[in-house]
Amino acid sequence: MTDTNTPDTNSPDTSADEAVALAHQLFDAARAGDAATLSRYLDAGVPVTLTNSGGDSLLMLAAYHGHASVVADLARRGVDVNAVNDKGQTPLAGVAFKGYDDVAAVLVGAGADPDRGSPTARQTAQMFKRQNLLKLFGGQ
Repeated sequence: MTDTNTPDTNSPDTSADEAVALAHQLFDAARAGDAATLSRYLDAGVPVTLTNSGGDSLLMLAAYHGHASVVADLARRGVDVNAVNDKGQTPLAGVAFKGYDDVAAVLVGAGADPDRGSPTARQTAQMFKRQNLLKLFGGQ
């Protein structure tokens, strides 16, 4: 006889639910700048390319919320700093919108292209008159 109040921890649904819960935990860690949690799971094999349902990567979330050290760690781990989310936005464009000079410097240093995405980081910096970022981006 099976106890119907005890969850079957071996069922595929339970594993999927646990994976989704872990992904949410990792996205929250990226938003919060929780480098210790992210490092622990990335070191254990979670892909650095993990994205949420909107195509936002761990990098996008960490960058958008101003966590330069997490962005630097993700870049060192080989994340694509020019990856776009489902809206065509890059982490650098998000940073230009928010005005995080330190995060922008990390991204540019890691090879982020200010002319990638839509709108581009350069266009965003121009729109919000972020002269420090425009100088960092060079050109125009």
